Amino acid sequence: MPNGATANNGGGVAVAEAPPKAQLTFSVETDTYAAKANRIVIREPYGEVVAVIEIVSPGNKNSRHALDSFVEKACTLLDRGIHLLVVDLFPPSERDPQGIHGAIWSQFSDDAFKLLPHKPLTVAAYMARPAKKAYVDPVAVGDELPVSAIFLSTERYVRAPLEATYQATWADCPEPMRAVIAPTSGNWRT
Repeated sequence: MPNGATANNGGGVAVAEAPPKAQLTFSVETDTYAAKANRIVIREPYGEVVAVIEIVSPGNKNSRHALDSFVEKACTLLDRGIHLLVVDLFPPSERDPQGIHGAIWSQFSDDAFKLLPHKPLTVAAYMARPAKKAYVDPVAVGDELPVSAIFLSTERYVRAPLEATYQATWADCPEPMRAVIAPTSGNWRT
């Protein structure tokens, strides 16, 4: 039998134990950054999702497929009326020259978003209904992170103090982990 296949009692091949033969074979490794969940989901008491916080990772930008998947997921959430906060602290690439916010917003509006040259990173809070609205804070490496919003409805939102949250997390971060995150400077900002 070819390729290490085994036969069942009926005479047909039941299970192949070796890869099939083909003229060309392609494979792609799963990106560990993109596969990790960098998402927080906020639900109403009765279980309905009302908001999602997405922290962009390098894996969300490292291929056209990864970027398209992220943008499609963000647009699907907004189309379903789920509010969204996207924290994009990685530089734009050739796939997202106006950053993740530019890629998301271009799906809803012909008015192109342009990054500020001296502030190429963004924090964008999206209100999904009644009309889609984006509250964008451009930032640069070294800037203090903004206080953003996590919308719960059109009338209510929760303040998201990103800088204070980062500082509190960094203060509680064990020293060995700090050395891995920022081996030379001791801080991501420099």
